Amino acid sequence: MARVTGVPFNYLLSRGQQIKVISQLYRRANEHSYLVPALKHEGSDEPYDGATVMEPVRGFYDVPIATLDFASLYPSIMMAHNLCYTTLTDAKTAKLLELKQDEDYIITPNGDHFVKTSKRKGLLAIVLEDLLSARKRARAELKLETDPFKRAVLDGRQLALKISANSVYGFTGATVGKLPCLPISMSVTAFGREMIQITKNEVELKYTKANGYDDDAQVIYGDTDSVMVKFGCPDLATSMKLGMQSSHSNFWVLFFVLTGMGEIGAEAADFVSAKFQKPIKLEFEKVKKRYAGLHWTKLEKHDKMDAKGIETVIETCLKKMLIERDVKGAEAYTKQVISDLLQNRIDLSQLVITKALAKADYAAKQAHVELAKRMKKRDAGSAPALGGPGGLRDHQRH
Repeated sequence: MARVTGVPFNYLLSRGQQIKVISQLYRRANEHSYLVPALKHEGSDEPYDGATVMEPVRGFYDVPIATLDFASLYPSIMMAHNLCYTTLTDAKTAKLLELKQDEDYIITPNGDHFVKTSKRKGLLAIVLEDLLSARKRARAELKLETDPFKRAVLDGRQLALKISANSVYGFTGATVGKLPCLPISMSVTAFGREMIQITKNEVELKYTKANGYDDDAQVIYGDTDSVMVKFGCPDLATSMKLGMQSSHSNFWVLFFVLTGMGEIGAEAADFVSAKFQKPIKLEFEKVKKRYAGLHWTKLEKHDKMDAKGIETVIETCLKKMLIERDVKGAEAYTKQVISDLLQNRIDLSQLVITKALAKADYAAKQAHVELAKRMKKRDAGSAPALGGPGGLRDHQRH
């Protein structure tokens, strides 16, 4: 990792991601005879639109749901469209140099101009290629390794390289960072939003009864770099095949409370990938935010029960719904727990939530922060300190 990013070994433990990005940028700038400006760390409040989060079609799905996930979306966008400090231009300069749109330069969805690789390859694209190549090697070694300790080391390495690659986008958008460039970060998120919408449109347009499929596909959720698709196939194998074909390779299936799919997901992955510029690739893989379901990558048996944005205390309900397929049983169990809570049959110790007091104030009111404030008013000496845990006992009845 230190060799790839060009920083001293101790920086991996003591410093963040920015130093790694700037180090790689300096290295590549020196190789290509560029000078990197020394900017003052002046903050900016300039806002820009982030990633797309589609409104979910909420519900319990007892048919497979295919999840199509873009592989390394933001790094792929930066490489595919050559987004870099060294390739950023404007309409006036393009006209002066007699550059032709789409042949010599592109205009991003938010209106910024970048020259194509045929004119100049960006330094950030080179940095990202190095990071993703190193990650690919680590993952290849991981597949062959059998020793548990070495596997853990290799897995940690590939995850660290993934984070470093994703941090390049964040580096350009950090307005109080070392070298912010909002046209790059804004263009990345604009391309991302456009691609999620294109994916939704292409899947719902192709996978229809009119085109010979079992049902009309419906995108029930989309977030940042993935979409969840209900193809309407009752069996897992068909769902997986279509998911892989529509995306390109990374795909997983979920039986779901918003939940996962196979054959059709595989097909959809391949189909949609063909609509985008390389190295952008849609894969049949995973989902995010508020959902729970069974995670399938093989037909024989589900890999695990997965939940995001949903409290794990409802695990019993999820098992009844997803594994036992007993929705009525889950409903009866929930009613019983609510009844026990309202009639004080649940010990108060089970209602304690412990959270760390990370900072004194938040944009939105947090229950544990408000509790800490009240405790401080009563007795500042016994109030929880910043960075320390605070026990929150919730007596609210819902």
